[in-house]
Amino acid sequence: MTTDRILDAAAGLFAERGVDAVGMGEIARAAGCSRATLYRYFPDRRRLHVAFVQREARRIGALLPAGDPVEAILHALAQVRARPELLAWFGAADAGTTAEIAQSDAVIGMLRPDAGDEETARWLVRVIVSLLIVPGRDEAEERAMVERFVVPTLAPRVR
Repeated sequence: MTTDRILDAAAGLFAERGVDAVGMGEIARAAGCSRATLYRYFPDRRRLHVAFVQREARRIGALLPAGDPVEAILHALAQVRARPELLAWFGAADAGTTAEIAQSDAVIGMLRPDAGDEETARWLVRVIVSLLIVPGRDEAEERAMVERFVVPTLAPRVR
């Protein structure tokens, strides 16, 4: 499928150079398609970014353990950190793009059913993005923060 080929090409470039450093022409060349074809599928860079984030969020979401918000959050963090094309979104140079897309309806809407409401979904995305940009000292510290500060605020809404 052409969209997957384009998004896969973008992933490789994001991992190599960062998200904002990659232009649409470069993505078209890496995907082996013309710029016209690329723009037919993704009319602008923001829509390509949103499509990439949505695809990867769905992939990670399918791998998350159900029923335990602590494990789900920590597993999501580990999945992002294990993949250079995802970790690239959380460097200083790309933080603005990441923040904008992370708070977009396209991303928040994906979390609403699990988080319970839009406000909770927006807050949960902020927490996860924060932990990716400014990680804890180690996994134990992150687990403790999620257990102490995140889960109590989710519990009334998730259950």
